[in-house]
Amino acid sequence: MSVPSSTPAGTVRLTVAQALVRFLAAQFAERDGVRDRLIPGTFGIFGHGNVAGVGQALLQNATDPADGENPMPYYQARNEQNMVHTAVAYARTTNRLQAFACAASIGPGSTNMITGAALATVDRIPVLLLPSDIFATRTVDPVLQQLEDETAGDVSVNDAFRPVSRYFDRISRPEQLIPAALQAMRVLTDPAETGAVTLSLPQDVQAEAFDWPPEFFRERTWHVARPVPEPAALKRAVDVIRAARRPVLIAGGGAIYSEASEALAAFADATGIPVLDTQAGKGALSADHPLAIGGVGSTGNNAANELAAEADVIIGVGTRYTDFTTASHTAFRNPEAQFVNLNVKAFDAAKHSATMVVADARAGLDALREALQGFTAPAEHGEHARQLWAQWEELIEPCFQPHDQDLPAQTEIFGALNDMMGDEDIVINAAGSMPGDLQALWKARSPIQYHLEYGYSCMGYELPASLGAKMASPTSEVVAIIGDGTFQMAPQEIATIVAERVKVILVILQNHGWSSIGSLSESHGSQRFGTKYRMRNEATGMLDGEKLPFDIPANIRSYGLEVQEVSDTAAFRDAYRRAEASAEATAIVVNTNLYGPNPPGNSWWDVPVSQVSRLESTQQASTAYEAEKAPQRHYL
Repeated sequence: MSVPSSTPAGTVRLTVAQALVRFLAAQFAERDGVRDRLIPGTFGIFGHGNVAGVGQALLQNATDPADGENPMPYYQARNEQNMVHTAVAYARTTNRLQAFACAASIGPGSTNMITGAALATVDRIPVLLLPSDIFATRTVDPVLQQLEDETAGDVSVNDAFRPVSRYFDRISRPEQLIPAALQAMRVLTDPAETGAVTLSLPQDVQAEAFDWPPEFFRERTWHVARPVPEPAALKRAVDVIRAARRPVLIAGGGAIYSEASEALAAFADATGIPVLDTQAGKGALSADHPLAIGGVGSTGNNAANELAAEADVIIGVGTRYTDFTTASHTAFRNPEAQFVNLNVKAFDAAKHSATMVVADARAGLDALREALQGFTAPAEHGEHARQLWAQWEELIEPCFQPHDQDLPAQTEIFGALNDMMGDEDIVINAAGSMPGDLQALWKARSPIQYHLEYGYSCMGYELPASLGAKMASPTSEVVAIIGDGTFQMAPQEIATIVAERVKVILVILQNHGWSSIGSLSESHGSQRFGTKYRMRNEATGMLDGEKLPFDIPANIRSYGLEVQEVSDTAAFRDAYRRAEASAEATAIVVNTNLYGPNPPGNSWWDVPVSQVSRLESTQQASTAYEAEKAPQRHYL
């Protein structure tokens, strides 16, 4: 690469990485008059692909910034997938109005971020990924960690980011950064299109100097839109709703990200329509509201699912209708059921042959309420919903009480947490049996309190997410509930939590197995095979020997964290109060029963069973499966 002897007048000479850092530090987002940094910081792990590029640029920003250059705080992560999870949790906690950047070296460092990218895009959460790439010049070819493709010289492992990103670009020449960076900011701030945004950075291009127009670095404000409903679409939706006798509303994540809680409560008050929620939407309407009926679908509660089965009109607000929400297309059993979908994304608004209202959830709910003046659902429908909820509350009371067993059920711990955590505190979970129990049992009293990642349901999300959520909401008590299986997958960011002096509470439930998949395996004829943590048994050749001698408390203490270990709910309550009072991060390891019991349920999830087998358990499960899937249908 040649270096000009002088910088053209009116330009700024910087490397591509330096220019990118300065550009990102000058980006802002605004909604409803509130303006803040769009990219508040960068997580990064450095290697030979970026240590002298993005790493040098972040160092220069921190120690020798140019006049007028905004700071770009750097945070050292320990695992690339984890740092994306941390960034996602931060963005989610800020209702998608801010997005961290995540920088990684070439090869495995970058591909480690792909799972995080998929999670962000599935969940519609903005995050900016900066994976390093192979040499653009190809002078050094193949470089260390390069996967060679015999059919195309411009293919690298970073092309795997394409299907999991909402926007992808490879910056092979310096001047390409200008349009790519602007497009990246557009997607990050578009509530309909947001997700993972990937700018792939060849390592030689990162260090290449270029003469940049200073206008590229001016402060820009990206305005996050609140699209309003088209009048004709609004009228069509109103006509459907006015004819309803047993309507329900399902609040999804979009109702929270658009800050539509007040609008949702006003809509429920005005129309008398019961409100059900998804994992992402729990808390959009406070559990204290008389028309809040809680979680619907495969892991929902019996009251919500009975209302869903009877409903003649389903109003979906900000939901993408995953199979857990629809109970694999068995939840809505009224043959005359119609859908009205209010969603900022047309793709989701069109689902289930719905009457579409493409709009921001808050703006759309306000418009619907005004257009429905004079309409209320039949009084007996609301009363029926409240009766079902009262019956459900009575049914689940034993879930929170001590059971006739040596160790507590995890539901006892959830009940204790729900009692003790404040309305603006945050509980975090993602995978296993716990999301099912939590959706059925947890009473979220604010939009921020319930933070469940269940779009991608990624084991390993919880611990790094606690860091991101606490960074975004420092006055909240942030509690990550982590299974022992999840803990073994991704404990690394404990080191980051300690280094950054971030106060979170980690609650690790230890039951020596994968509870959720074990139960699923047993109910589907696979006898809990491969779901317990046991030593290899020389007599049987199976993993059914003694328990693994893995010491989770000792492992956590090795990071410098205080650990409390308890084996009953009363002791857990005491431990939590001590952790709450501490100024430092704390872990509580709770020994729980692998077999539950779990909450009662009246719904279903489609997990196909082997149609042929020599195992009697599988044969029985297959027969049951065919019967259970009978109500399954398309909603047309």
